[in-house]
Amino acid sequence: MAETSEINAVETEDDYIHVQFRDPDQFDEIRTPDWAENAAQSVSEGSKVRTGKLEDSDDWLVETVLLAKSVGEDKAKEQAAEIVEKIESES
Repeated sequence: MAETSEINAVETEDDYIHVQFRDPDQFDEIRTPDWAENAAQSVSEGSKVRTGKLEDSDDWLVETVLLAKSVGEDKAKEQAAEIVEKIESES
Protein backbone atom coordinates (compact mmCIF):
# COMPACT_ATOMS: atom_id res chain seq x y z
CA MET A 1 0.00 0.00 0.00
CA ALA A 2 1.16 3.44 -0.83
CA GLU A 3 0.31 5.18 2.40
CA THR A 4 0.47 4.29 6.06
CA SER A 5 -2.91 4.25 7.73
CA GLU A 6 -3.44 6.53 10.69
CA ILE A 7 -6.53 6.94 12.81
CA ASN A 8 -8.55 10.03 11.86
CA ALA A 9 -11.46 9.72 14.29
CA VAL A 10 -13.05 7.44 16.88
CA GLU A 11 -16.79 7.48 17.56
CA THR A 12 -19.06 5.19 19.54
CA GLU A 13 -22.42 4.57 17.88
CA ASP A 14 -25.05 1.91 18.58
CA ASP A 15 -23.25 -1.41 19.20
CA TYR A 16 -19.91 -0.46 17.64
CA ILE A 17 -16.91 1.78 18.10
CA HIS A 18 -16.06 3.21 14.67
CA VAL A 19 -12.31 3.72 14.20
CA GLN A 20 -11.97 5.80 11.04
CA PHE A 21 -8.77 5.78 9.00
CA ARG A 22 -9.91 7.69 5.92
CA ASP A 23 -12.64 10.17 5.05
CA PRO A 24 -15.55 8.29 3.44
CA ASP A 25 -16.09 11.23 1.06
CA GLN A 26 -12.89 10.35 -0.83
CA PHE A 27 -14.38 7.07 -2.07
CA ASP A 28 -16.75 6.26 -4.93
CA GLU A 29 -17.99 3.11 -3.22
CA ILE A 30 -17.79 1.65 0.30
CA ARG A 31 -18.25 -2.02 1.17
CA THR A 32 -17.89 -4.36 4.12
CA PRO A 33 -16.13 -7.21 2.30
CA ASP A 34 -16.06 -10.82 3.43
CA TRP A 35 -12.34 -11.10 2.58
CA ALA A 36 -11.42 -8.56 5.28
CA GLU A 37 -13.53 -10.30 7.91
CA ASN A 38 -10.97 -13.05 8.55
CA ALA A 39 -8.25 -10.56 9.48
CA ALA A 40 -10.67 -8.56 11.61
CA GLN A 41 -12.10 -11.59 13.41
CA SER A 42 -8.62 -12.95 14.15
CA VAL A 43 -7.91 -9.82 16.19
CA SER A 44 -11.30 -8.97 17.71
CA GLU A 45 -14.41 -11.14 17.64
CA GLY A 46 -17.39 -9.43 16.03
CA SER A 47 -15.35 -6.73 14.30
CA LYS A 48 -15.96 -5.55 10.74
CA VAL A 49 -13.95 -3.63 8.17
CA ARG A 50 -15.35 -1.10 5.73
CA THR A 51 -13.28 -0.53 2.63
CA GLY A 52 -13.57 2.17 0.01
CA LYS A 53 -12.75 2.22 -3.70
CA LEU A 54 -10.96 5.32 -4.90
CA GLU A 55 -12.27 7.14 -7.96
CA ASP A 56 -10.53 6.06 -11.20
CA SER A 57 -8.72 3.24 -9.40
CA ASP A 58 -9.04 -0.45 -8.66
CA ASP A 59 -7.56 0.04 -5.19
CA TRP A 60 -9.64 -0.69 -2.11
CA LEU A 61 -8.43 0.93 1.12
CA VAL A 62 -9.60 0.53 4.70
CA GLU A 63 -12.01 3.34 5.54
CA THR A 64 -13.27 2.31 8.99
CA VAL A 65 -12.92 -0.60 11.39
CA LEU A 66 -15.94 -1.37 13.57
CA LEU A 67 -15.34 -3.05 16.92
CA ALA A 68 -17.70 -4.17 19.65
CA LYS A 69 -18.69 -1.33 21.98
CA SER A 70 -17.69 -3.49 24.98
CA VAL A 71 -14.01 -3.31 23.92
CA GLY A 72 -13.70 0.36 24.93
CA GLU A 73 -12.24 3.16 22.81
CA ASP A 74 -8.58 2.82 23.84
CA LYS A 75 -8.49 -0.93 23.16
CA ALA A 76 -10.53 -0.40 19.98
CA LYS A 77 -7.85 1.94 18.60
CA GLU A 78 -5.13 -0.65 19.28
CA GLN A 79 -7.13 -3.50 17.76
CA ALA A 80 -8.19 -1.47 14.72
CA ALA A 81 -4.58 -0.54 14.00
CA GLU A 82 -3.60 -4.22 14.27
CA ILE A 83 -6.39 -5.23 11.89
CA VAL A 84 -5.39 -2.63 9.31
CA GLU A 85 -1.75 -3.63 9.58
CA LYS A 86 -2.72 -7.26 8.97
CA ILE A 87 -4.84 -6.38 5.93
CA GLU A 88 -2.25 -4.07 4.42
CA SER A 89 0.56 -6.59 4.86
CA GLU A 90 -1.50 -9.25 3.07
CA SER A 91 -2.30 -7.07 0.07
